[in-house]
Amino acid sequence: MPTLHDLLSANPYPGRGVLCARTRSGAVLGGYFLTGRSPASRERALRLIDDDLVVGPLIPKVRDPLRHYAAATTTRDWLVLGNGEQVSQAAERLRAGASPTEAVSGFEYEPDPPIRTSRLTALISRDGGRTTVFGAARPSRAARPTSNVMTLAVQDLQPGEAVLLTTYDSDGEQVLVAAPFTEVTVDAGNGPGLLDEIWWALDERFRIAAAVVDPVRGAGSALTKA
Repeated sequence: MPTLHDLLSANPYPGRGVLCARTRSGAVLGGYFLTGRSPASRERALRLIDDDLVVGPLIPKVRDPLRHYAAATTTRDWLVLGNGEQVSQAAERLRAGASPTEAVSGFEYEPDPPIRTSRLTALISRDGGRTTVFGAARPSRAARPTSNVMTLAVQDLQPGEAVLLTTYDSDGEQVLVAAPFTEVTVDAGNGPGLLDEIWWALDERFRIAAAVVDPVRGAGSALTKA
């Protein structure tokens, strides 16, 4: 399997990404990162607000739901990570009794033609991360306008293993839809190490912020870089 560093280094503009990783010491952690090209995309930051990890504007202004959202929140049983307003919606479904698969179903990719950004969501169980359920509403690389909806359940990652979803495969100019998911290896032994591993693999021209979250401790435990 490729390493997380090599995979991200080979994709200069991955857009936004979510991952679940088991560190070399055995801890299961969630990861989120944010890259951007345009001035509006780059004028964002990660902040902890009421125990949610929120992507918001650097300077308070009118909220844009495609760029400003809760990237991580917590329910009783799940850490919910993702790249858009579907994070809050999935969490509300879980709180209302929906199954993990139901919680990440029924979304559409973002209405931002011509790119059509995928909506990516990860639910990581708070029992030590034995189960992760990924959901993705992705555009086809073909011409059809309907979303390709993927649900992937991953159980019992081994130390040094991770599963990564990104929105784009891009050199910073041409933007393509990324692969549905990729299995990778990580070298990190703990949360700060995983955060460094993500951060330093991202192209400095585009990276904005990254976070690592312990599902047992919840979204309020997020470690961030910006």
